[in-house]
Amino acid sequence: MKTKVLNLDNKASGEVELKDEIFGLEPRADLIQRVVVWQLAKRRAGTHKILTRAEVNRTKKKTGPQKGSGGARHGARSAPLYVGGAKAMGPVNHSHEFSLPKKVKALGLRHALSSKAKDGNIVVIDEAKAKEVKTSDLAKRFGKMGLKSALVVDGEFDKNFHLSARNISHMSLLPASGINVYDIMRSEKLVLTKAALQAIEERLS
Repeated sequence: MKTKVLNLDNKASGEVELKDEIFGLEPRADLIQRVVVWQLAKRRAGTHKILTRAEVNRTKKKTGPQKGSGGARHGARSAPLYVGGAKAMGPVNHSHEFSLPKKVKALGLRHALSSKAKDGNIVVIDEAKAKEVKTSDLAKRFGKMGLKSALVVDGEFDKNFHLSARNISHMSLLPASGINVYDIMRSEKLVLTKAALQAIEERLS
């Protein structure tokens, strides 16, 4: 599958071949969803916690005689039944991370890229470079290219381009080594430089 290569002035500067085994698959939503859930589970802090019965600062003195009162037996005010007592079976610190096979991760990335390609939401540019640090100028160029919400992926970002693009609210920058399913799917357009395209093909071939 061939696609045009543009420069930042929205002018054609050649063509490039997108490999069918990476960009030409029939997208499977179930694979993409599995990888996204795995990514978001790894991001969860898992620090939600309540005080257990052993940690509640209440008296441990027996509240009444063992028998004869007609009520239940209690050995401490930290019991969940009492107001101010511990919560029974509440959340504790733990990791939400789970394992996912490498082949599934790679396949999910291929299907995410294929999904963008199928919808016509992949833009290939020759390079992401700026002569000077000027956010307004870069924003106008992106506007001419019709990029309202985009993820820009490059091998190694030019310093001026990075400084110019970082304050554009609807643009995100990501090195090719960190490309992932979640960031691809949450952006409307995927902008790849020729260097990023080569890195992705080397990684997934």
